[in-house]
Amino acid sequence: MDAPSPKRPCHAPSVTSSLENPGSLPSAQGFNQSNIDMTISSFLSLSDLPLFASPLSIGCSFDRVLDKVIPSAAGTSHDEFEQDRFLDRTLQLASVLYKSTERCIRKRATLQNSISWPLLPELTIKVFSMLDTKSLMQASACCTMFNKCAMDRVCYSHIDLTTAAEHVDNGVVCRMIHRAGKELRSFKLGSISPSAGSTSLLTRSCLTPLTFNHGFAGGCLRSLHLYHLRMMDGESLSPVLSACLNVTDLKIVGFVPGRGLNPLEQLGLLTRNCRLIENLFIEIYNSAGRITDSSLLEFGDNFPNLISLSLLCSRLNDAIAQKLIKGFRHLKHINLSRSPEISGCFLRGLGLCCKDSPLETLILCNCNSLKEDVSNNQGLVSDEGSSSSGPRFPIEELKKQRPDVTVVAIFESQSSSSSSSSSSGEVYPDGTSSWTSETGSDSLSLSSNNNSEDEHDYDMDSI
Repeated sequence: MDAPSPKRPCHAPSVTSSLENPGSLPSAQGFNQSNIDMTISSFLSLSDLPLFASPLSIGCSFDRVLDKVIPSAAGTSHDEFEQDRFLDRTLQLASVLYKSTERCIRKRATLQNSISWPLLPELTIKVFSMLDTKSLMQASACCTMFNKCAMDRVCYSHIDLTTAAEHVDNGVVCRMIHRAGKELRSFKLGSISPSAGSTSLLTRSCLTPLTFNHGFAGGCLRSLHLYHLRMMDGESLSPVLSACLNVTDLKIVGFVPGRGLNPLEQLGLLTRNCRLIENLFIEIYNSAGRITDSSLLEFGDNFPNLISLSLLCSRLNDAIAQKLIKGFRHLKHINLSRSPEISGCFLRGLGLCCKDSPLETLILCNCNSLKEDVSNNQGLVSDEGSSSSGPRFPIEELKKQRPDVTVVAIFESQSSSSSSSSSSGEVYPDGTSSWTSETGSDSLSLSSNNNSEDEHDYDMDSI
Protein backbone atom coordinates (compact mmCIF):
# COMPACT_ATOMS: atom_id res chain seq x y z
CA MET A 1 0.00 0.00 0.00
CA ASP A 2 1.69 3.23 -1.19
CA ALA A 3 2.01 6.25 1.03
CA PRO A 4 0.64 9.65 -0.08
CA SER A 5 2.88 11.58 -2.43
CA PRO A 6 5.39 13.89 -0.71
CA LYS A 7 4.46 16.61 -3.27
CA ARG A 8 1.11 17.13 -1.62
CA PRO A 9 0.64 20.23 0.54
CA CYS A 10 2.20 19.92 3.97
CA HIS A 11 -1.06 20.95 5.64
CA ALA A 12 -2.94 17.92 4.30
CA PRO A 13 -4.12 15.48 6.99
CA SER A 14 -1.49 12.98 8.06
CA VAL A 15 -2.26 9.27 7.94
CA THR A 16 0.01 8.57 10.91
CA SER A 17 -1.40 11.31 13.13
CA SER A 18 -4.97 10.28 12.33
CA LEU A 19 -4.29 6.64 13.17
CA GLU A 20 -2.66 7.61 16.46
CA ASN A 21 -5.77 9.64 17.30
CA PRO A 22 -8.76 7.93 15.62
CA GLY A 23 -11.15 10.38 17.24
CA SER A 24 -9.71 13.14 15.06
CA LEU A 25 -11.15 11.57 11.89
CA PRO A 26 -14.09 13.64 10.63
CA SER A 27 -17.46 11.88 10.75
CA ALA A 28 -19.50 11.45 7.58
CA GLN A 29 -22.27 13.99 7.16
CA GLY A 30 -25.81 12.66 7.77
CA PHE A 31 -24.66 9.30 9.21
CA ASN A 32 -25.25 8.05 12.69
CA GLN A 33 -23.37 5.11 14.23
CA SER A 34 -26.03 2.62 13.15
CA ASN A 35 -25.85 3.77 9.53
CA ILE A 36 -22.06 3.55 9.58
CA ASP A 37 -22.19 0.00 10.95
CA MET A 38 -24.70 -1.02 8.26
CA THR A 39 -22.55 0.51 5.52
CA ILE A 40 -19.42 -1.33 6.72
CA SER A 41 -21.39 -4.58 7.07
CA SER A 42 -22.67 -4.24 3.51
CA PHE A 43 -19.13 -3.61 2.29
CA LEU A 44 -17.72 -6.63 4.08
CA SER A 45 -20.50 -8.81 2.68
CA LEU A 46 -18.83 -8.41 -0.71
CA SER A 47 -16.03 -10.72 0.44
CA ASP A 48 -17.44 -13.60 -1.62
CA LEU A 49 -16.84 -11.72 -4.88
CA PRO A 50 -13.53 -12.23 -6.70
CA LEU A 51 -10.86 -9.83 -5.55
CA PHE A 52 -8.79 -9.42 -8.74
CA ALA A 53 -8.49 -10.41 -12.43
CA SER A 54 -12.17 -10.01 -13.27
CA PRO A 55 -14.32 -7.06 -14.42
CA LEU A 56 -16.63 -7.89 -11.51
CA SER A 57 -13.81 -8.09 -8.96
CA ILE A 58 -13.67 -5.77 -5.95
CA GLY A 59 -10.24 -4.54 -7.02
CA CYS A 60 -11.56 -3.36 -10.40
CA SER A 61 -14.48 -1.65 -8.68
CA PHE A 62 -12.08 0.26 -6.46
CA ASP A 63 -10.07 1.35 -9.51
CA ARG A 64 -13.18 2.58 -11.35
CA VAL A 65 -14.42 4.56 -8.35
CA LEU A 66 -11.06 6.19 -7.71
CA ASP A 67 -10.64 7.07 -11.39
CA LYS A 68 -13.99 8.84 -11.35
CA VAL A 69 -13.32 10.73 -8.16
CA ILE A 70 -9.71 11.58 -9.06
CA PRO A 71 -9.69 12.63 -12.75
CA SER A 72 -6.36 12.52 -14.55
CA ALA A 73 -6.67 16.09 -15.84
CA ALA A 74 -5.13 18.69 -13.55
CA GLY A 75 -7.59 21.04 -11.86
CA THR A 76 -7.29 24.03 -9.58
CA SER A 77 -5.13 23.97 -6.46
CA HIS A 78 -8.29 23.71 -4.35
CA ASP A 79 -9.41 20.63 -6.30
CA GLU A 80 -5.98 19.02 -5.89
CA PHE A 81 -6.07 19.64 -2.14
CA GLU A 82 -9.49 17.99 -1.86
CA GLN A 83 -8.31 15.04 -3.94
CA ASP A 84 -5.27 14.64 -1.68
CA ARG A 85 -7.55 14.64 1.36
CA PHE A 86 -9.73 12.00 -0.28
CA LEU A 87 -6.75 9.72 -1.00
CA ASP A 88 -5.40 10.16 2.53
CA ARG A 89 -8.83 9.33 3.89
CA THR A 90 -8.96 6.21 1.73
CA LEU A 91 -5.59 5.04 3.03
CA GLN A 92 -6.74 5.68 6.60
CA LEU A 93 -9.88 3.62 6.13
CA ALA A 94 -7.88 0.75 4.60
CA SER A 95 -5.42 0.84 7.52
CA VAL A 96 -8.23 0.95 10.09
CA LEU A 97 -9.88 -2.06 8.46
CA TYR A 98 -6.59 -3.96 8.49
CA LYS A 99 -5.92 -3.26 12.17
CA SER A 100 -9.51 -4.12 13.13
CA THR A 101 -9.16 -7.44 11.32
CA GLU A 102 -5.92 -8.18 13.22
CA ARG A 103 -7.63 -7.45 16.54
CA CYS A 104 -10.51 -9.73 15.61
CA ILE A 105 -8.07 -12.55 14.79
CA ARG A 106 -6.33 -12.13 18.14
CA LYS A 107 -9.66 -12.15 19.99
CA ARG A 108 -10.69 -15.37 18.29
CA ALA A 109 -7.33 -16.95 19.09
CA THR A 110 -7.63 -15.88 22.73
CA LEU A 111 -11.15 -17.33 22.94
CA GLN A 112 -9.95 -20.57 21.39
CA ASN A 113 -6.98 -20.76 23.78
CA SER A 114 -9.18 -20.10 26.81
CA ILE A 115 -11.45 -22.97 25.76
CA SER A 116 -8.68 -25.46 24.95
CA TRP A 117 -6.25 -24.46 27.75
CA PRO A 118 -6.87 -26.93 30.58
CA LEU A 119 -5.75 -24.75 33.52
CA LEU A 120 -7.66 -22.04 35.32
CA PRO A 121 -6.08 -18.57 35.23
CA GLU A 122 -5.00 -18.94 38.88
CA LEU A 123 -3.14 -22.17 38.11
CA THR A 124 -1.65 -20.68 34.94
CA ILE A 125 -0.26 -17.78 36.97
CA LYS A 126 1.14 -20.27 39.47
CA VAL A 127 2.92 -22.16 36.68
CA PHE A 128 4.24 -18.93 35.17
CA SER A 129 5.60 -17.86 38.56
CA MET A 130 7.88 -20.92 38.46
CA LEU A 131 9.43 -19.96 35.10
CA ASP A 132 12.68 -18.07 34.74
CA THR A 133 12.35 -14.51 33.46
CA LYS A 134 13.36 -15.28 29.88
CA SER A 135 10.86 -18.15 29.57
CA LEU A 136 8.15 -15.96 31.12
CA MET A 137 8.70 -13.30 28.47
CA GLN A 138 8.49 -15.91 25.72
CA ALA A 139 5.25 -17.30 27.15
CA SER A 140 3.71 -13.84 27.44
CA ALA A 141 4.25 -13.28 23.71
CA CYS A 142 2.26 -16.37 22.70
CA CYS A 143 -1.27 -14.96 22.99
CA THR A 144 -3.38 -12.40 24.80
CA MET A 145 -4.52 -14.89 27.43
CA PHE A 146 -0.95 -15.86 28.33
CA ASN A 147 0.11 -12.21 28.28
CA LYS A 148 -2.63 -11.31 30.75
CA CYS A 149 -1.60 -14.14 33.09
CA ALA A 150 2.08 -13.24 32.74
CA MET A 151 1.40 -9.68 33.91
CA ASP A 152 0.49 -10.85 37.41
CA ARG A 153 2.92 -9.54 40.04
CA VAL A 154 3.53 -13.03 41.44
CA CYS A 155 5.23 -14.00 38.16
CA TYR A 156 7.95 -11.41 38.84
CA SER A 157 8.83 -12.42 42.38
CA HIS A 158 12.19 -13.81 41.20
CA ILE A 159 13.67 -11.73 38.38
CA ASP A 160 16.76 -13.02 36.57
CA LEU A 161 18.08 -10.72 33.82
CA THR A 162 21.48 -12.42 33.49
CA THR A 163 20.40 -14.75 30.65
CA ALA A 164 19.86 -11.83 28.25
CA ALA A 165 22.30 -9.33 29.74
CA GLU A 166 23.35 -7.87 26.39
CA HIS A 167 19.77 -6.68 25.69
CA VAL A 168 18.96 -5.30 29.16
CA ASP A 169 18.99 -1.55 29.72
CA ASN A 170 17.72 0.75 32.46
CA GLY A 171 14.21 0.77 31.00
CA VAL A 172 13.93 -3.02 31.18
CA VAL A 173 15.11 -3.03 34.80
CA CYS A 174 12.59 -0.34 35.73
CA ARG A 175 9.67 -2.15 34.07
CA MET A 176 10.52 -5.46 35.71
CA ILE A 177 10.74 -3.94 39.18
CA HIS A 178 7.48 -2.03 38.60
CA ARG A 179 5.69 -5.22 37.51
CA ALA A 180 6.89 -7.10 40.57
CA GLY A 181 5.88 -4.39 43.03
CA LYS A 182 5.37 -5.74 46.53
CA GLU A 183 5.97 -9.33 45.35
CA LEU A 184 9.66 -8.77 44.51
CA ARG A 185 11.83 -11.23 46.43
CA SER A 186 15.00 -11.87 44.39
CA PHE A 187 16.76 -9.94 41.65
CA LYS A 188 19.73 -10.91 39.47
CA LEU A 189 21.33 -8.38 37.14
CA GLY A 190 24.43 -8.21 34.97
CA SER A 191 26.46 -10.61 32.88
CA ILE A 192 27.85 -13.77 34.45
CA SER A 193 30.58 -13.67 31.81
CA PRO A 194 33.24 -11.07 32.77
CA SER A 195 33.97 -10.17 29.12
CA ALA A 196 30.34 -9.27 28.39
CA GLY A 197 30.17 -6.85 31.33
CA SER A 198 32.12 -4.18 29.42
CA THR A 199 29.44 -4.00 26.69
CA SER A 200 26.50 -3.60 29.07
CA LEU A 201 23.72 -1.14 28.19
CA LEU A 202 23.20 -0.40 31.88
CA THR A 203 24.30 2.78 33.63
CA ARG A 204 25.18 3.68 37.23
CA SER A 205 21.53 4.48 37.98
CA CYS A 206 20.09 1.17 36.73
CA LEU A 207 19.02 0.04 40.23
CA THR A 208 17.50 3.36 41.26
CA PRO A 209 13.91 1.97 40.90
CA LEU A 210 14.59 -0.08 44.05
CA THR A 211 14.72 3.21 45.98
CA PHE A 212 11.46 4.66 44.61
CA ASN A 213 8.60 5.35 47.05
CA HIS A 214 10.99 5.41 50.00
CA GLY A 215 12.57 2.10 48.99
CA PHE A 216 9.30 0.16 48.76
CA ALA A 217 10.54 -2.41 46.21
CA GLY A 218 13.98 -2.63 47.81
CA GLY A 219 12.41 -3.32 51.20
CA CYS A 220 10.59 -6.35 49.76
CA LEU A 221 13.79 -7.82 48.36
CA ARG A 222 15.38 -10.83 50.06
CA SER A 223 18.10 -11.77 47.54
CA LEU A 224 20.22 -9.46 45.35
CA HIS A 225 22.87 -10.76 42.93
CA LEU A 226 24.92 -8.33 40.81
CA TYR A 227 27.40 -9.55 38.19
CA HIS A 228 30.21 -7.47 36.70
CA LEU A 229 28.45 -4.10 36.89
CA ARG A 230 31.73 -2.23 36.87
CA MET A 231 30.04 1.08 36.21
CA MET A 232 28.47 0.87 39.67
CA ASP A 233 30.88 2.10 42.32
CA GLY A 234 30.31 2.64 46.02
CA GLU A 235 28.57 5.97 45.45
CA SER A 236 25.91 4.45 43.18
CA LEU A 237 25.49 1.28 45.28
CA SER A 238 25.06 3.08 48.59
CA PRO A 239 21.44 4.32 48.17
CA VAL A 240 20.40 1.00 46.63
CA LEU A 241 21.73 -1.15 49.48
CA SER A 242 20.35 1.32 52.02
CA ALA A 243 16.88 0.61 50.62
CA CYS A 244 17.35 -3.18 50.78
CA LEU A 245 16.89 -3.47 54.53
CA ASN A 246 15.57 -7.04 54.50
CA VAL A 247 18.10 -8.67 52.18
CA THR A 248 19.46 -11.95 53.54
CA ASP A 249 21.42 -13.02 50.46
CA LEU A 250 23.81 -10.52 48.81
CA LYS A 251 26.18 -11.37 45.99
CA ILE A 252 28.38 -8.83 44.18
CA VAL A 253 30.71 -10.28 41.56
CA GLY A 254 33.19 -7.68 40.36
CA PHE A 255 32.91 -5.20 43.23
CA VAL A 256 34.92 -2.06 42.40
CA PRO A 257 36.28 -0.41 45.56
CA GLY A 258 37.51 3.17 45.46
CA ARG A 259 41.13 3.63 44.47
CA GLY A 260 43.36 2.75 47.41
CA LEU A 261 40.40 2.20 49.76
CA ASN A 262 40.06 -0.76 52.07
CA PRO A 263 37.43 -2.98 50.39
CA LEU A 264 36.02 -4.29 53.70
CA GLU A 265 35.76 -0.79 55.10
CA GLN A 266 33.86 0.38 52.03
CA LEU A 267 31.61 -2.69 52.10
CA GLY A 268 30.89 -2.03 55.75
CA LEU A 269 29.71 1.48 54.93
CA LEU A 270 27.58 0.30 52.02
CA THR A 271 25.89 -2.51 53.93
CA ARG A 272 25.56 -0.90 57.36
CA ASN A 273 21.74 -1.08 57.07
CA CYS A 274 21.67 -4.69 55.81
CA ARG A 275 22.01 -6.39 59.18
CA LEU A 276 19.86 -9.40 58.24
CA ILE A 277 22.35 -10.79 55.71
CA GLU A 278 23.04 -14.51 56.17
CA ASN A 279 24.81 -15.26 52.87
CA LEU A 280 27.40 -12.77 51.60
CA PHE A 281 29.43 -13.30 48.41
CA ILE A 282 31.86 -10.57 47.33
CA GLU A 283 34.37 -10.88 44.50
CA ILE A 284 36.63 -7.85 44.50
CA TYR A 285 37.79 -6.38 41.20
CA ASN A 286 41.22 -4.75 41.12
CA SER A 287 41.54 -4.56 44.89
CA ALA A 288 44.18 -2.01 45.87
CA GLY A 289 43.62 -1.71 49.60
CA ARG A 290 44.72 -4.26 52.19
CA ILE A 291 42.21 -5.54 54.75
CA THR A 292 43.12 -4.37 58.27
CA ASP A 293 42.01 -5.24 61.81
CA SER A 294 39.98 -2.04 62.23
CA SER A 295 37.97 -2.60 59.05
CA LEU A 296 37.47 -6.24 59.98
CA LEU A 297 35.95 -5.31 63.34
CA GLU A 298 33.37 -2.96 61.77
CA PHE A 299 32.67 -5.49 59.03
CA GLY A 300 31.91 -8.19 61.59
CA ASP A 301 29.57 -5.91 63.56
CA ASN A 302 27.45 -5.32 60.46
CA PHE A 303 26.55 -9.00 59.98
CA PRO A 304 25.59 -10.64 63.27
CA ASN A 305 23.59 -13.36 61.47
CA LEU A 306 26.15 -14.31 58.82
CA ILE A 307 26.19 -18.03 58.00
CA SER A 308 28.09 -18.14 54.69
CA LEU A 309 30.86 -15.73 53.66
CA SER A 310 32.78 -15.62 50.38
CA LEU A 311 35.53 -13.01 49.95
CA LEU A 312 37.25 -13.65 46.63
CA CYS A 313 40.37 -11.86 45.37
CA SER A 314 40.80 -10.04 48.69
CA ARG A 315 44.14 -8.92 50.08
CA LEU A 316 44.00 -10.49 53.52
CA ASN A 317 46.69 -12.44 55.36
CA ASP A 318 46.53 -15.49 57.62
CA ALA A 319 45.95 -13.47 60.79
CA ILE A 320 42.95 -11.69 59.28
CA ALA A 321 41.60 -14.99 57.96
CA GLN A 322 41.73 -16.50 61.45
CA LYS A 323 40.00 -13.46 62.95
CA LEU A 324 37.29 -13.69 60.29
CA ILE A 325 36.49 -17.24 61.36
CA LYS A 326 36.50 -16.31 65.05
CA GLY A 327 34.55 -13.08 64.59
CA PHE A 328 31.27 -14.53 63.37
CA ARG A 329 29.35 -16.60 65.88
CA HIS A 330 27.13 -18.34 63.29
CA LEU A 331 29.57 -18.68 60.39
CA LYS A 332 29.48 -22.20 58.92
CA HIS A 333 30.94 -21.75 55.44
CA ILE A 334 33.78 -19.45 54.39
CA ASN A 335 35.38 -19.08 50.97
CA LEU A 336 38.64 -17.11 50.71
CA SER A 337 39.64 -18.27 47.23
CA ARG A 338 42.07 -16.30 45.08
CA SER A 339 43.49 -14.47 48.10
CA PRO A 340 47.15 -14.01 47.09
CA GLU A 341 48.58 -13.47 50.60
CA ILE A 342 47.11 -16.49 52.42
CA SER A 343 49.81 -19.12 53.05
CA GLY A 344 47.81 -21.47 55.26
CA CYS A 345 49.68 -20.74 58.51
CA PHE A 346 46.42 -19.86 60.26
CA LEU A 347 45.37 -23.51 59.90
CA ARG A 348 47.90 -24.44 62.60
CA GLY A 349 45.85 -22.87 65.37
CA LEU A 350 42.46 -23.23 63.76
CA GLY A 351 41.52 -26.29 65.78
CA LEU A 352 42.28 -24.71 69.18
CA CYS A 353 41.39 -21.03 68.84
CA CYS A 354 38.23 -21.76 66.85
CA LYS A 355 37.16 -24.94 68.60
CA ASP A 356 33.80 -23.38 69.52
CA SER A 357 33.23 -22.01 66.03
CA PRO A 358 30.37 -23.64 64.03
CA LEU A 359 32.63 -23.68 60.97
CA GLU A 360 31.95 -26.61 58.64
CA THR A 361 33.54 -25.69 55.30
CA LEU A 362 36.69 -23.71 54.43
CA ILE A 363 37.55 -23.17 50.75
CA LEU A 364 40.98 -21.86 49.71
CA CYS A 365 41.09 -22.30 45.93
CA ASN A 366 43.75 -20.71 43.74
CA CYS A 367 45.56 -19.02 46.64
CA ASN A 368 49.03 -18.63 45.15
CA SER A 369 50.97 -18.46 48.44
CA LEU A 370 49.13 -21.51 49.73
CA LYS A 371 49.92 -23.41 46.55
CA GLU A 372 53.63 -22.83 47.04
CA ASP A 373 53.33 -24.57 50.38
CA VAL A 374 51.30 -27.47 49.03
CA SER A 375 53.10 -28.40 45.83
CA ASN A 376 55.42 -27.52 43.02
CA ASN A 377 56.43 -29.26 39.82
CA GLN A 378 58.52 -31.78 41.78
CA GLY A 379 55.84 -32.66 44.33
CA LEU A 380 55.01 -31.49 47.86
CA VAL A 381 57.43 -29.17 49.65
CA SER A 382 58.72 -29.75 53.18
CA ASP A 383 60.10 -27.16 55.61
CA GLU A 384 63.61 -27.85 54.31
CA GLY A 385 62.56 -27.20 50.71
CA SER A 386 62.76 -30.80 49.52
CA SER A 387 59.92 -32.92 48.27
CA SER A 388 57.85 -34.69 50.88
CA SER A 389 54.54 -36.50 51.29
CA GLY A 390 52.68 -33.69 53.06
CA PRO A 391 52.30 -29.91 53.23
CA ARG A 392 53.92 -27.62 55.81
CA PHE A 393 50.73 -27.04 57.79
CA PRO A 394 49.61 -29.99 59.96
CA ILE A 395 46.62 -31.51 58.16
CA GLU A 396 46.43 -34.53 60.44
CA GLU A 397 46.53 -32.34 63.55
CA LEU A 398 43.74 -30.14 62.22
CA LYS A 399 41.72 -33.24 61.38
CA LYS A 400 42.00 -34.47 64.97
CA GLN A 401 41.12 -31.11 66.51
CA ARG A 402 38.23 -30.32 64.17
CA PRO A 403 36.93 -33.54 62.57
CA ASP A 404 33.74 -31.73 61.53
CA VAL A 405 35.54 -29.22 59.26
CA THR A 406 35.99 -29.71 55.51
CA VAL A 407 38.95 -27.89 53.93
CA VAL A 408 39.15 -27.65 50.13
CA ALA A 409 42.05 -26.19 48.12
CA ILE A 410 42.06 -26.54 44.33
CA PHE A 411 44.60 -24.91 42.03
CA GLU A 412 44.50 -24.23 38.31
CA SER A 413 47.28 -25.73 36.24
CA GLN A 414 49.98 -23.28 35.20
CA SER A 415 50.65 -25.13 31.95
CA SER A 416 48.44 -26.93 29.49
CA SER A 417 51.25 -29.25 28.40
CA SER A 418 50.94 -32.90 29.29
CA SER A 419 54.39 -32.87 30.91
CA SER A 420 53.37 -30.53 33.75
CA SER A 421 52.27 -32.33 36.88
CA SER A 422 50.90 -31.30 40.26
CA SER A 423 49.91 -32.81 43.54
CA SER A 424 46.73 -33.49 45.41
CA GLY A 425 46.05 -34.64 48.93
CA GLU A 426 42.99 -36.28 50.35
CA VAL A 427 42.10 -37.53 53.82
CA TYR A 428 39.63 -40.41 53.88
CA PRO A 429 36.91 -41.09 56.46
CA ASP A 430 38.85 -43.98 57.95
CA GLY A 431 41.67 -41.64 58.95
CA THR A 432 44.17 -42.66 56.26
CA SER A 433 45.58 -40.06 53.94
CA SER A 434 46.86 -40.31 50.41
CA TRP A 435 48.89 -37.92 48.25
CA THR A 436 49.04 -38.53 44.54
CA SER A 437 50.38 -36.74 41.50
CA GLU A 438 47.89 -35.42 38.96
CA THR A 439 48.10 -33.62 35.65
CA GLY A 440 46.22 -30.38 35.08
CA SER A 441 45.30 -29.23 38.61
CA ASP A 442 46.43 -29.24 42.22
CA SER A 443 44.00 -30.02 44.99
CA LEU A 444 43.96 -30.45 48.72
CA SER A 445 40.91 -31.90 50.40
CA LEU A 446 40.35 -32.58 54.09
CA SER A 447 36.95 -34.02 54.90
CA SER A 448 35.89 -36.05 57.92
CA ASN A 449 32.24 -35.13 58.15
CA ASN A 450 30.77 -37.16 55.32
CA ASN A 451 27.59 -37.91 57.25
CA SER A 452 26.66 -34.30 57.79
CA GLU A 453 23.00 -33.61 57.10
CA ASP A 454 23.61 -29.94 56.35
CA GLU A 455 24.92 -29.91 52.77
CA HIS A 456 26.32 -26.71 51.32
CA ASP A 457 26.97 -26.50 47.56
CA TYR A 458 29.46 -24.16 45.92
CA ASP A 459 29.71 -23.15 42.32
CA MET A 460 33.31 -24.09 41.64
CA ASP A 461 33.27 -22.11 38.36
CA SER A 462 32.83 -18.92 40.37
CA ILE A 463 35.97 -19.54 42.43
